Amino acid sequence: MSQATLGDDEELFGEAANEMREDVESSLEDAWATLPDADDVWETDADNVLGVLNGLNSALEVGDAEEHLRDAKKWFTMGQRADAFDDADDLEEEIADLEEAITDISEAGEQVGELTSTIPALRGTLQDAGPAADSEATDDGDDADEDEE
Repeated sequence: MSQATLGDDEELFGEAANEMREDVESSLEDAWATLPDADDVWETDADNVLGVLNGLNSALEVGDAEEHLRDAKKWFTMGQRADAFDDADDLEEEIADLEEAITDISEAGEQVGELTSTIPALRGTLQDAGPAADSEATDDGDDADEDEE
């Protein structure tokens, strides 16, 4: 193999490594962009708790972030195995941060989903329970007794 060919191969490898890093960075950027905005999770214009929970549940969608993260990890892993990155600590740290953010958002979404199904049942239980409900039942019973007389 000639010296010129080796030089060309090194140059091609350097270009490929740069493109791989750009692919990882681009996928990470796309993933961060698809995550919910902090204000969307914090602010609401709902009239009741169920409306708040439904709005929050919708806001806690990670969209395509998981797919973009997968692409970033795929290219990052390939670049690491090829020893193509001079310094990849920043990429590795950002991938870990993104994974953590996606996990936190997904877990919060699950918790909100559970509350969304629990709160209406709890409201019904509270409406049907207690002294007010007992007196209504007694009143209904009194009406039935009067009808029988």
